[in-house]
This record gives sequence, structure tokens and C-alpha cells, in this order.
Amino acid sequence: MSVPESVEVIQSRALEGVKHGFLGRRGGVSTGLYAGLNVGLGSDDTPELIAENRARAVAAVAPGAALTTLYQVHSADCVTVLAPFEERLRPHADALVTDRPGIALGILTADCTPVLFADREAGVIGAAHAGWKGAIGGVTTATILAMEALGAKRERIAAAIGPTIARASYEVDDAFARRFEAADPENERFFAPGKPGHHQFDLEAYVTHRLAAEGVRRIEALGLDTYADETRFYSFRRATHAGEPGYGRQISIIAL
Repeated sequence: MSVPESVEVIQSRALEGVKHGFLGRRGGVSTGLYAGLNVGLGSDDTPELIAENRARAVAAVAPGAALTTLYQVHSADCVTVLAPFEERLRPHADALVTDRPGIALGILTADCTPVLFADREAGVIGAAHAGWKGAIGGVTTATILAMEALGAKRERIAAAIGPTIARASYEVDDAFARRFEAADPENERFFAPGKPGHHQFDLEAYVTHRLAAEGVRRIEALGLDTYADETRFYSFRRATHAGEPGYGRQISIIAL
């Protein structure tokens, strides 16, 4: 398959030398609400178009690799992938790790935070879907532990945080903020004042903090706001605010 030049692959310097990419809407075949590179199996997009988009995504990042994704449920669960599994058998989890070449780990997002991990020396990679539930629940911690079980060392792990909803776009209420502050009073720093009874939450900064607290020494946050850039990224919150009946998902991929 020839890779369309219009497929945008956003890469991180932290993962230089590792096949990886954060993809958005550009370069896909879907139309209408899902216009672009929609890879969401859970969307109401045409299945044949989703399949073509997924094929284009893999071809753009790791040609010939077997794409392996999850049935994401906003958990802190991580799966160790020893062989590709069929789409219909996707585990209910929100992170994957592997040490096997030829497997492309994929995480789908539409505002939540995608995190890609690599210990180049050990030959171990990981990918995590960190929405606020998974982030506070410890999905990045679970990913690091699973990588260590395959021989990685956390001080060697590099992590890249891809396109996610930014603080300016992420309004939450008092109850939401109290949940994070109950977990750790210092989490107050990730909330900026908003309108009465509301706050602006910095999910990207919170995930960065969790990674650093776990001993990850090299972290790059790309600072790309999914909500604010409609032509480049899908956004669940933007679609909700617009009263749209559906939304697309973008994919983040890493492979050995």
C-alpha cells in the first residue's frame, strides 16, 4: 500500500529512533462527522472506511506491523502483548506493552491523553490511554510496571505525551477538583480558577507529573490541544458542545 502524503505523523524527540507517531484527522477516507483518519471501531462510521484508515495509519508509522488495540474502558489496566489478537477479541484495558518486533501498539483518543513509552536498550515499548479516570487510577504506573516485567528499567524509559485536551479547553466542576485534591492535596496546582463553581484542569501536566513521580526521566509533552484544532484532531468534548451525534477517534502508535 502506498502511504498518502497527507497522513500526518507527529513524532517526539524523546522517542527518536523508535517507530512511533501521534496521528490526527489528516489523510483519512472518512467523511461527514468523521471526516479524516477516523480509526474508532466504536463509532458509527462505515466499517470499511475505518478499516482503511487503520491500515493507512499503520503504513504511515510501522509498515508491515500488526496493529493491536484495546477495547478501552477508562481503567488502569495494562495488557502484555505477546502476539497480535483479533479486533473482536480486544481485551478490556487501557494500556499495552510488548517486547516483540512486528507488533504495533495502538491507543485511540478524542481528548484523553495518549502516552507512548520506550526503553530502547531493553527493547520494550508501551502505550497508554490516560483519560482523567485512568490517570488518577494509575494507568501510567501500571504501564511502567508491565514494562519492567519484560526487562525495562524505569530510569531508561522515555515517554511522550501526544495531543490531548488543554487546560484552556477543559472546564470541570468543584466535585471533580475535590476528587483529585482528596487523592493528593498538591493536585490543586493542576486546576486554574474558572467561572463560579468551576475550574480549568491541566490533564497534560497531571500526566506528566505522574510519570515524573514514577521515576521516568525523559518526558516530552507535545502541548497540542485536541479541542481547539478542529481541522487537525477529533474531540469528544467539542462534538458534545456542538450537539453532534458522533465523533471520530485518532490513534497513537508505537512499534519495535
